[in-house]
Amino acid sequence: MSVGQIILLTKKFFKAVLLTGLIAGSLDAIAACIQYYIKTGNNPAKVFRYIASGAFGKEALAKNLYGMAAWGLLFHFLIALSFTLLFFLFYRQIKMLLSDKYLTAVLYGLFVWSVMNLLVVPVTFGKEINVKIPDALIAAGILIIAIGLPVSLMADRYYSKIRTEIN
Repeated sequence: MSVGQIILLTKKFFKAVLLTGLIAGSLDAIAACIQYYIKTGNNPAKVFRYIASGAFGKEALAKNLYGMAAWGLLFHFLIALSFTLLFFLFYRQIKMLLSDKYLTAVLYGLFVWSVMNLLVVPVTFGKEINVKIPDALIAAGILIIAIGLPVSLMADRYYSKIRTEIN
């Protein structure tokens, strides 16, 4: 493989990761907003202000709703892109373990839920792990559909194209 081919593949890789992360992040953000509004009747921007409070502290909850929500939305997309990049980087290993892309999507959605709810949120906000089964099932279902499914399907599509181009 030539240097030019490697650079082209690298550009395609990052383009695929970015597009996939934006799609997954958007689906998850929309689902979170809808779920929050249905559950509370409150402005969904509060979801992202809460995310921003992980970086800015409790004062973020008292500051300008939309300014802090914008920061939270940025952090939300960075997290979605991080999980997308992680999946794409380990795709070949994942594919060797699980050949079914739909099962992979379910398991990756559950992995993302576990990491966020059992590690990131408790550490970031200093909270004890408190899993309420109905809420956890809804949140996990959202992550399976919004993150697991698009990431698994688009990574499979990307790597299938790359195999075809290399051969």
